[in-house]
Amino acid sequence: MELIGYGLMIITFLASVIVSWRFKVVAKKMSEETLSNGLSGAEIAQRILQENNLYDVQIISVQGQLTDHYNPTNKTVNLSPEVYHGRSVLAAAVATHECGHAIQHAKAYSWLEFRSTMVGPVSIASRYMQWIILGGIIAIMAGAGPTILGIGIVLFSLTTLFSFITLPVEFDASNRAMAWLEGSGLVRSDELQKSKKALNWAASTYVVAALSSLATLVYYIMIFMGSRD
Repeated sequence: MELIGYGLMIITFLASVIVSWRFKVVAKKMSEETLSNGLSGAEIAQRILQENNLYDVQIISVQGQLTDHYNPTNKTVNLSPEVYHGRSVLAAAVATHECGHAIQHAKAYSWLEFRSTMVGPVSIASRYMQWIILGGIIAIMAGAGPTILGIGIVLFSLTTLFSFITLPVEFDASNRAMAWLEGSGLVRSDELQKSKKALNWAASTYVVAALSSLATLVYYIMIFMGSRD
């Protein structure tokens, strides 16, 4: 049984590598596609926020690559330099996606609120679970029983649940972004399709991450069940 769990881990790991590589390839290509409207990611973000009456949300530039995110705590749309200053298809897609999260926050989108309530517990679980799981496996090898591993599995289950709850949040933000871009008339139809392609591959990385977490959880559960035989 453990071999089945291990096989699932290998498969999801390979899928994660492939999807991540493909996303980076697509993102690089879209970052080289200049928008016909000449607007930067920050300017487009400002427009979508204003049209949704979100005047209390600030757009700021943060260092790094793929560091783009929305912070509901201080209501900031944080964009990497490439997106903030960029005037590409990728910049438009990412900027509007992150603003999609701001819109979710303003409209009290249920999945976002649920995920927000889990951030604290998941942060604590992530900090300790690997050490507890390792200790649990060592305990089983020493013949001490699976109790410690069981605790680790509970904590890991929490992080796995969080990764799946993230999926509807990300897909919904992309849908809001693309709907606005299409209705705004700011981009050509071909640019809209390219933006959708970039966001679809970005969403795929979340999907394989969730599946990878689930496969790892199954593997630990199989070790736990096997130790009880």
